[in-house]
Amino acid sequence: MSNVTIELNSAGVRELLQSAAIRAAVMEAAAGVCARAGNGYTVEAYTTAQRAAARVKAEADAAERENRENNTLLRALG
Repeated sequence: MSNVTIELNSAGVRELLQSAAIRAAVMEAAAGVCARAGNGYTVEAYTTAQRAAARVKAEADAAERENRENNTLLRALG
């Protein structure tokens, strides 16, 4: 067996994690969670200094209460 050393290019990895393809995949996953959660939830997509990200949150008061009482967003993750 030989020893293999892998060295990642940090700038390249950051560029990949901020790419349009990754942003689209993250948004698609968040939209799925939002759809499974039901009415009153929204998706907010953003890019940090290191990667693309998305947040699903309760916008309506009823959705916020439902999430607090039933952990709706956690259950929507699958």
